[in-house]
Amino acid sequence: MSSVATDTGLDIDVLRSVERRVLWLATSIVHHANHVRGDASGLKVGGHQASSASMVSLMTALWFGSLTSEDRVSVKPHASPVLHALNYLLGDLDASYLPRLRELGGLQSYPSRTKDPDTVDFSTGSVGIGATATIWAALARRYCDAHFGGGRSTSPRGRMIALVGDAELDEGAVWEAVHDPQVAQLGELLWVVDLNRQSLDRVIPGIAYDRMSGMFAAAGWEVLTCKYGPLLRSLFEADGGELLRARIDGMPNAEYQRMLRTSGDELRARLVGERPDPAFTRLLSTVDAAGLAAALRDLGGHDLGGLMDTFAGADPTRPTVVFAYTVKGRGLPVEGHPANHSALLKPDQYADLAATLGTSVDDPWRLFEPGSPEAGLLAAAASRLKRPEVRAVSPLSVPTEVSPAHKGTSSSQAAFGRVLMDLRRKAPEVAGRVVTISPDVASSTNLAAWLNKVGVFTVDGEQPPKNWFSDDPETRIHWDEAAVGQHVELGIAEVNLVGALGEFGATWSRWGESLIPIGTIYDPFVNRALEPWTFGIYAGGQSILLGTPSGVTLAPEGGAHQSITTPSVGLEHPGVIAYEPAFAADLEWTLLHAMSFVGRPGGCSAYFRLSTRPVDQSLAAVPTSPEEREQRRRHAVAGGYRLVSPAAPDVVIAAMGAMVPEALAAASALASEGVSAAVVVVTSADLLFRATRSRSGLPTGGPASLVDESILDVLFAEDVPLVTVLDGHPHTLAFLGTVRGVPTTTLGVTDFGQSSSLGDAHRLHGIDAAAIRAAAHDLVD
Repeated sequence: MSSVATDTGLDIDVLRSVERRVLWLATSIVHHANHVRGDASGLKVGGHQASSASMVSLMTALWFGSLTSEDRVSVKPHASPVLHALNYLLGDLDASYLPRLRELGGLQSYPSRTKDPDTVDFSTGSVGIGATATIWAALARRYCDAHFGGGRSTSPRGRMIALVGDAELDEGAVWEAVHDPQVAQLGELLWVVDLNRQSLDRVIPGIAYDRMSGMFAAAGWEVLTCKYGPLLRSLFEADGGELLRARIDGMPNAEYQRMLRTSGDELRARLVGERPDPAFTRLLSTVDAAGLAAALRDLGGHDLGGLMDTFAGADPTRPTVVFAYTVKGRGLPVEGHPANHSALLKPDQYADLAATLGTSVDDPWRLFEPGSPEAGLLAAAASRLKRPEVRAVSPLSVPTEVSPAHKGTSSSQAAFGRVLMDLRRKAPEVAGRVVTISPDVASSTNLAAWLNKVGVFTVDGEQPPKNWFSDDPETRIHWDEAAVGQHVELGIAEVNLVGALGEFGATWSRWGESLIPIGTIYDPFVNRALEPWTFGIYAGGQSILLGTPSGVTLAPEGGAHQSITTPSVGLEHPGVIAYEPAFAADLEWTLLHAMSFVGRPGGCSAYFRLSTRPVDQSLAAVPTSPEEREQRRRHAVAGGYRLVSPAAPDVVIAAMGAMVPEALAAASALASEGVSAAVVVVTSADLLFRATRSRSGLPTGGPASLVDESILDVLFAEDVPLVTVLDGHPHTLAFLGTVRGVPTTTLGVTDFGQSSSLGDAHRLHGIDAAAIRAAAHDLVD
């Protein structure tokens, strides 16, 4: 058999030498963290030597075969040592980091795009999300190319590649993403499934390949399989070989894994089984014990030539998934053991491995000798994979105001749609960077007018679908699809929404194109989407998540659609500014302010909690003089403002969002009873909490320019009792009593809602004007 891979021209023997070095380095990275450096606390440092070992062949074949500088690769979480080993060999990581896995300032536990010192394309610590991120990255790149790259949406640059563990496919988020209708047109997608048939705790029961491959195929994906290596394939071609293949194909996963732990006559007997076939027995007699054990392990996921040919031959017109059969722990003493997931090689096993691989325990990070074939291969690959610098972006010049005076009766949700339209008229260059994303709730979150103006983005830019309702006079939303549309519509899958937000929010750092992604979602479902949105932010994605409608103020909708905990989620979320504006002007100011922090270095994301409750906008009493109006705006974006400010108040009522009208009504009733009440409108509990921490010299998180300590003295100038109220859990605003150290009563929602009228809903939860008034009396009296 030739040592040259005909399709690539690479010397397979040299490539195998590099493969062995990658295995050694990945194993050594984990070994040194645990057995050399260790942890003074006695805690296990951890790492995944077996999970890394099963990926070594796959990643070696990919990196030195068809990978290009335009490709981006998501590496499964537990294979991070392999990624770092490859980066080190290619000159992208200094040797000083190799002993520092899971150390402060060292290599992260899982690939981290923002925290690791070397090139990491996708953060993948949360199982399943790293894989689906490639889908949304492909969509985001198509979008950027269509809008800013000369309309190249149908000729993608580079592939988005995910290296996925087979157990990761248990995650429902994977299938939500795979089955979105747009995905079938993303030919630049390549997923490689490390089919080692083991999860964290066990051997995966059953044979899932047929089911999983069928689901991919049904979604329009090309399905390729690398199941057997050359040793097994040659045996299959011999007399009786079809019996050997049928035996291996038909055995349960656990039986196969058990055979990996046997050898010699025991392995031969297990293969033959209870009813030996003479042809099968003759075939096995032609192979010695060592050859039989090697053949059983000779799976397609360790066949470098076969893998490279498969990757290079993927259909470029539709997404492709490659199922690559592997052995977990391949090449290690723990190979194939069902409990090897977090197992660590003992020092003597590590020394034996060094002897097997031709390396040295005393010099574990030694590189190949200059001038060697391996060094030449690495140098050529490093040159081929070198990427140009990403173009630096500057913050977008977002205006502070775009809308005329907000009059009449309007909800904060309705104001959102109006502000987007006004932004398009007043600042078209900024509006051109806005992309809205929705999981089938665009019309019910007030995006209809925006959608009619900007159109719907489609990856099929050359032949967009025809709008069959364009001439229907009763159709209010014109679903015009084009490559330059600015709205992305997804199916009813909130995880897809926030996954897309993460990748559209990372285009500024990936490809030097700033976007302002705004995702609209029903607020009760924010918690469902929270973990993947969090991970997208951790990975550097900046976006705006707009939850609407919210709270028990959605009275007739009932408890299933009434959010309770989301205000405190917004307050506690790292990398996010959280706002809950009461009035249209507040929404305009805070939304534009949040936009100015998205798609830029040192920026952050934002979460808005909006309401469908119609509110009389005259209650906002927005000052008419330019100076006072600007002061109101500055206070609103800093966290709140004084709306009612008597000379000597007896009590302060701090209200947020939809409960401000009740606070004003309560203050009016109290005044008629001789109790003077100031009313503070809280626009951001988040920023006010950060201001209290800043005053104490504690970290606040996020850009420093967000926090204004002086706002606390503006809002709470008097040492008088405090009542807080919001349509959400009362603990969200409970900290405000500490600003002046005053007696405080916190009103909010502490139980599930139910269908009712608005007044009944507020009375049921004790957040109506009467409850606020009573709480104030209790404190004052």
